[in-house]
Amino acid sequence: MTPRELVVISGKGGTGKTSVVAAFAALAGQAVLADCDVDAADLHLVLRPETGPEHPFSGRHQAVIDPDACTACDRCAEVCRFGAVLGSPDDGYSVDSIACEGCGLCRRVCPAEAIRMEPVVNGAWMVSETRFGPLVHARLGVAEDNSGKLVTLVRNEARRVAEERDLHLVIVDGSPGIGCPVIASLTGADLVLAVTEPTVSGRHDLDRVVQVVRQFRLPFAVCVNKADLNPELAEQIVGEAEAAGAEFMATIDYDPAVTHAQVAGTDIIDYGGRAATEVTEVWEAVGDTLHAVTKGDVLDA
Repeated sequence: MTPRELVVISGKGGTGKTSVVAAFAALAGQAVLADCDVDAADLHLVLRPETGPEHPFSGRHQAVIDPDACTACDRCAEVCRFGAVLGSPDDGYSVDSIACEGCGLCRRVCPAEAIRMEPVVNGAWMVSETRFGPLVHARLGVAEDNSGKLVTLVRNEARRVAEERDLHLVIVDGSPGIGCPVIASLTGADLVLAVTEPTVSGRHDLDRVVQVVRQFRLPFAVCVNKADLNPELAEQIVGEAEAAGAEFMATIDYDPAVTHAQVAGTDIIDYGGRAATEVTEVWEAVGDTLHAVTKGDVLDA
């Protein structure tokens, strides 16, 4: 059986997305968890997994000049538009690893074939064990790019682990915003849940992320976190989301217990509090919608 995939995203950071995912993990019992916020992964801080071995991730290549084969023709320096080739005919040439974009043009024009493209390690990924099931997560290097490729790797590995262990649900903690990591998190999801907050920026960024989800024609739902901080705006956000084709799950009121749970390094379900009850209601609504979607009872957005 192909595992179902729930992707939880947010239009902006700080909406409580990861806290909701951690609570879902507790309520699901046994599921594969995937932290696709690879630029700032933090799901492990709440789930406290037994960290598995690290596997290197390479998302690009970099030019390397062989000084013994180089004839100092200066052709590579002439064609490099990024200024990554350093040196002179008298002193020899090298490549600035930070400036090099890995386009490979220097290698193509080198008459002596003195340039090769080598993979660059941009980060690492691992499969760890939590009290709720396996967690596939990653760490992108400082100032490294290609986070979208790393997100795709994490999701593919999560699906593989789910099939290998006969687990029927993958819960993905996506990235905030609407950039490449978010797009990589969404593709092929069975249901997308957007967590927002009743603020002007939360409303604006939810509208942007809803537009992205609609481009993929994916079933999507909305949850308003900390809704009691601005009930009027929360109600307006719900109305606009439903008008855009989203299914409203439920609201979660502000509860200091969520912060206390984070400090304690645990999930809100284990910690307890008013929010724990409300998140449980959201989870039940998500479960019903996910079941309906995978049965074909809910149309694409």
